[in-house]
Amino acid sequence: MKSLLLLPGLLCDDAVWRDQVASLGDWRCLVPDYGLADSIEDMAARALEKAPERFVLAGHSMGGRVALEICRQAPERVSHLILLDTGYAGRAAGEAGEHEKKGRLALLQQAREAGMRAMGQTWLAGMVHPSRLDDTALVNDILAMIERKTPEIFAAQIEALLHRPDATAQLGAIDCPTLLLCGREDSWSPLSRHEEMADLIPGSRLEVIEDAGHMSTMERPQAVTTAIRDWLEVHA
Repeated sequence: MKSLLLLPGLLCDDAVWRDQVASLGDWRCLVPDYGLADSIEDMAARALEKAPERFVLAGHSMGGRVALEICRQAPERVSHLILLDTGYAGRAAGEAGEHEKKGRLALLQQAREAGMRAMGQTWLAGMVHPSRLDDTALVNDILAMIERKTPEIFAAQIEALLHRPDATAQLGAIDCPTLLLCGREDSWSPLSRHEEMADLIPGSRLEVIEDAGHMSTMERPQAVTTAIRDWLEVHA
């Protein structure tokens, strides 16, 4: 059975991939836990420790950055690459970078003072398509996932993101089949960024998930799964 390594993003666990795992039963799907890893490099190393010798690699959000690091650390083990709602550049210098840091640390402070769920309610507003904010089942599913994490884990992951490696120079060297997926209304990792990645990664394919924000795997699970399955049927 072929293996699919599914990397979750910030404050996410296997729930972010639940529908894909259920629908891709002909694949051995593995979702690692980063523990208290506080660097993208360490997250990648931990994921590799429990991964099979060779696998299809998919990463969502922060998990996409971890996926790119896995491609840097062990390119020979990655047969195919799928990047969803993610980015590749390091933190910006100057005022823009400080603005990002301030925003992330404010959320961490809220998590420590009011709890993970309360922080999640603030954070969620920019994470899903605006039309889904009244979808109680979806919202509760995401908030429950966030609540399973701790402020300590949140702090470690923020540290990793604030000091994330810049993978710009790496993209042109990716030589495995690559699929890029992005929610049309993803305001956190916008479509324009994925268009840049598609231009930089040789032979890559970009597909847009309609009516979805940043949490595309949970917002539009069938559309994401269909895109992945159809692409794998051709390329794997």
